[in-house]
Amino acid sequence: MKRQKKIALINDFSGFGRCSLMVSVPVISAMKVQCCALPTAVLSNHTGYEDFFFDDYTDKMQGYYEKWEKLGLAFDGIYTGFLGSARQVAIVKDFIARFASEDTVIIVDPVMGDNGIRYATINEEFCTEMRRLLPGAAIITPNLTEACLLAGTEYRETGADIGGLTKLAEGLGELGAENIVITGITDGSDICDFIYTADRESVLLRQPCGGEAHAGTGDVFSSIIAADAVNGVDIVASVKKAASFVGRAIKLSHEMNIPTQDGVCFEELLGELAE
Repeated sequence: MKRQKKIALINDFSGFGRCSLMVSVPVISAMKVQCCALPTAVLSNHTGYEDFFFDDYTDKMQGYYEKWEKLGLAFDGIYTGFLGSARQVAIVKDFIARFASEDTVIIVDPVMGDNGIRYATINEEFCTEMRRLLPGAAIITPNLTEACLLAGTEYRETGADIGGLTKLAEGLGELGAENIVITGITDGSDICDFIYTADRESVLLRQPCGGEAHAGTGDVFSSIIAADAVNGVDIVASVKKAASFVGRAIKLSHEMNIPTQDGVCFEELLGELAE
């Protein structure tokens, strides 16, 4: 009998703005994988807006998943997104230790910064803890800023420099990550994604930029990667799918005049993922 796969999603819940769990749950569900959410925080809307409600869930996380453990739940995948502190990273490490088996696929989206700048909550202690999540990670999906923070190297715009990207990815591989996907690399009028596979092959994918960058596109991208990973899809094919989907969503959002902070109107395209 066919068995449905399950993914534990560890991320924040932002009620408005199309990011985090509000993106991951519908995208992964459309790809026929059951979603089991463990929130790291609850927000009225993401922090890109001028004002927001924020409820830190750090003190509640362990009690939350201990009930899952008592129920004997098991997961085919564990996908981590935004973590608000070094303490939350340690909690996620404990979650993985309790719930991951040899067959569980770990996907880490290390949300730490962009455009060469750390997010306000990210300090050196956080970076150190995040590096400890990489051993055992089947896939990590940092942008260029996050890849540099994890590798402990100075940020610089590399463009489509395969040699430089390979060297950067090698450092992340030495920290224990299997497949490294460095996302959202700007190269002229193109957006590129660089893949350093578990077999240590370098692959650069590019496509024309479809419009201004929108909030939450990384969550859409990584959610597609996570669902494909538990379904055994090849990493290069998965990245091609995710990049194409995000590109179309950005283009459509531009045509529909969706404000960039409101995220991309991926809902219009979900049927494609279901197919």
